[in-house]
Amino acid sequence: MRMKAQADGMNENNIAQQHFLNPFFALWEETFESHHGIYLDANTSLFQTLESINAITASIPVGKRCASLAAQVAHITFYLEVLERIVRSKESQKEDWGDIWRRVEQVTTEDWDRLRLQLREAYQRCGDLFRSNPSWNEESVGGVMAVLVHSAYHLGEIRQALCILEE
Repeated sequence: MRMKAQADGMNENNIAQQHFLNPFFALWEETFESHHGIYLDANTSLFQTLESINAITASIPVGKRCASLAAQVAHITFYLEVLERIVRSKESQKEDWGDIWRRVEQVTTEDWDRLRLQLREAYQRCGDLFRSNPSWNEESVGGVMAVLVHSAYHLGEIRQALCILEE
């Protein structure tokens, strides 16, 4: 039996896809949209946090060498859109990762609303893309984990910045 599993590319350490996907999507949703009690407190997901921030606060740089919350949101959106483009086109191109940090500074209420909407749309498209993936392998699992961790990192940055900005 062991030889058959190894010949099929399987071994006793492999798990069923759903054993990865179910917890991944629970973490994905908790990070962005709703509390599941996995690692965030209630009402602290990214979208819930962003709803409490107005354009004036979103425009304030957190420090002399730090970006605004609006730039953080633009960066997360850019990151998701780059991932989506790579997955859909199967091609990677050199990205100017610093551009988004330099480009987004002060935002109007309309700009802020648009940034949050663009983030929500990128999140939804990526979630759909992940859900429609027919085959999970080491590269795709690593990729979605990187996106999740990166997004959770920026959620933490935003929440910490609010402690300073709302004093």
